Amino acid sequence: MTTGRVLIIAGSDSSGGAGIQADLKTVTLLGAYGATAITALTAQNTHGVFGIHPVPPDFVAQQIRLVLEDIGADCIKTGMLVDAAIITVAADILSQQDPLIRLVVDPVMISKNGTALLDPAAVSVLKEKLFPLATLITPNIPEAEALLGRIIKTEEDQVQAAKDLLDLGCRTVLLKGGHREGEMITDILATGQGITTMTARRLPGPAAHGTGCTLASGIAA
Repeated sequence: MTTGRVLIIAGSDSSGGAGIQADLKTVTLLGAYGATAITALTAQNTHGVFGIHPVPPDFVAQQIRLVLEDIGADCIKTGMLVDAAIITVAADILSQQDPLIRLVVDPVMISKNGTALLDPAAVSVLKEKLFPLATLITPNIPEAEALLGRIIKTEEDQVQAAKDLLDLGCRTVLLKGGHREGEMITDILATGQGITTMTARRLPGPAAHGTGCTLASGIAA
């Protein structure tokens, strides 16, 4: 039995480890129903992203509208949005939806091997148009640095960054700490009620791509 409808607006990952593929696996395993609007095709594997083919913004908008008009959604999750034009059409549609529909924004910007997944010129549009609609944003540290234009080195830096991201208009910020060095990892949850710090020991093994997509989709579900 499904517990909710999740519309995922994101890019495809040919390796299945991240993007739409990881999103759908996660949502399904958690008992919700996943629908999609695909923003880009990517050619990638576990070593990185080697090619990106964006979907035309009008077609992204058509996917979103048709799903919402027919199936509807209880939560919407965004991942790779490619550029300002796609962010704009998505934000225009989402701003007209029932405010009870939650929006989880994973501000995907850079792949594990350093490939840009969001046009740098689109960062301001992401902050201005999509963040104010978001129930939750889930940046990692490199993404938070790009959004705020400064380096995050310490836990104190991370806490202040979460507060500053909250000031951009979203209701909640989960600033993930996995990119900071050290045996322990600290995530910061910032809401209008204050700061919650969550710390855990780093798991052994190589870094896996798609963990951010999986986490955001799990929260959406």
